[in-house]
Amino acid sequence: MISEIYTATTYGVDAYIVRVESHIENGLFNFTIVGLPDNAVKESRERVSAAIKNSMFHFPVRRYTVNLAPADVRKEGSGFDLPIAVGLICETSQVSPSKVKDYVFIGELSLDGKLRPVTGVLPISLEVKKNNFKGIILPIENAKEAAIVEGIDVQPFETLTEVADFLNDEITPKPFTINVKELFELEKNYLLDFSDVKGQAEVKRAMEVAAAGAHNIILIGLPGSGKTMVAKRLPTILPPLSLEEALETTKIHSIAGLLTSNTAIISTRPFRSPHHTASDVSLVGGGPNAKPGEISFAHNGVLFLDELTEFKKNVLEVMRQPLEDRVVTISRSKITVQYPCNFMLVAAMNPTPAGSAKETEMYNDYDIQKFLSKISGPILDRIDLHVHVNPVKYQELSSKAELESSSSVRCRVIKARELQLERFKDKMGIYSNSGMSSKEIKEFCKIDTECENLMKMAITKLGLSARAYDRILKVSRTIADLDGSESISPAHISEAIQYRSLDRSGWV
Repeated sequence: MISEIYTATTYGVDAYIVRVESHIENGLFNFTIVGLPDNAVKESRERVSAAIKNSMFHFPVRRYTVNLAPADVRKEGSGFDLPIAVGLICETSQVSPSKVKDYVFIGELSLDGKLRPVTGVLPISLEVKKNNFKGIILPIENAKEAAIVEGIDVQPFETLTEVADFLNDEITPKPFTINVKELFELEKNYLLDFSDVKGQAEVKRAMEVAAAGAHNIILIGLPGSGKTMVAKRLPTILPPLSLEEALETTKIHSIAGLLTSNTAIISTRPFRSPHHTASDVSLVGGGPNAKPGEISFAHNGVLFLDELTEFKKNVLEVMRQPLEDRVVTISRSKITVQYPCNFMLVAAMNPTPAGSAKETEMYNDYDIQKFLSKISGPILDRIDLHVHVNPVKYQELSSKAELESSSSVRCRVIKARELQLERFKDKMGIYSNSGMSSKEIKEFCKIDTECENLMKMAITKLGLSARAYDRILKVSRTIADLDGSESISPAHISEAIQYRSLDRSGWV
């Protein structure tokens, strides 16, 4: 007789069902796990045998064979401990088999039989529902995350003994449930607000334009001018996450183990700020197991790269394709996975190698151009807005005037985004002005003769590069949306031109 227990594991941001087959026969003691297990799965032999014995179950000296099917896909993680243990005690007739095929089991076991939390529970729960299982049995710390998925019974337990009692109908606990919508609305709070920022009216306006059109933006200013402070508040003026977006974002954080036991769902837009010493693998993802990187953790949110010129050039270059495609494909010899990475890029940098205004005179034009050359043209080409951040004056710092809050700015941003959703409703894969290609720019960014003359003057007299032309039209369209205007006016073009300072000759 062979017992069959169902579990699941993740592959990229999705999950798939794994069948755990257990076979016991007479002979010298041997415990073998087959089906392409990784080291963590192989080590479960010791954890499972100790947990079974310390939970006072009978563990006879025989030959044990556990197969993880499908056998041609690599299995990773410690979540196979519980299904393997349940399969063995079921095979030795210590657990009734009547319920086991209705549930998916997942969880790590400690040596004394306690269940420990695992990663990737949300995508696994979605797969459980997709495959019409009755429910999922898992550690109590993962209960909230699993209960996000409605329509399945979530049965959390603390020990292997409790799981066996449940399967033997000795205890009948109610399925764990939460109010997803109530929890989602309850956690939609930001600790930061735009009203905290004194002065910087021009920078705030640029951030509003960037948020309204989902444009990438770079802030240029000396240390202490407030670049980081403004950047951290960008998520507070972005449109709220929809439940669908929240689930997408939570799945990525779930498989990476970034969710705490108290966090069931990510309800605010992520803000990720990797250090400039980050490697290309940590930024875009990879490694032997092809795990997600910072750009995927920032999905549906903001990726902030402070001190942009300090990042290694190869690290920045690997972002070129993800910035265009909004997905990153990671290929290794044994695995190829795809992670979403639809984020807004906010970069910050100093205008010169100087650490302060006094040191600026120490550097000549050659030193400054060498400093700026660390940012390649292709990366700069993917940033729509270039904004100078000047130091805040004392009068503004000491002002007691009440400043505009993030909520009021967000209202204007949401209205502009709604116009764009209506505009691109028939365009596959385009949801904001930043996603327009040359074809959409010609269709939706038509300008009159006066605007054409203004653009011509900007290109010729200000020394703007050719790549700036389409960027100016995109940003102009967003500014017009904020004004509620169907057409692009010269005023909109003029403001957009101000946001292309890095394309100008002699901008420093």
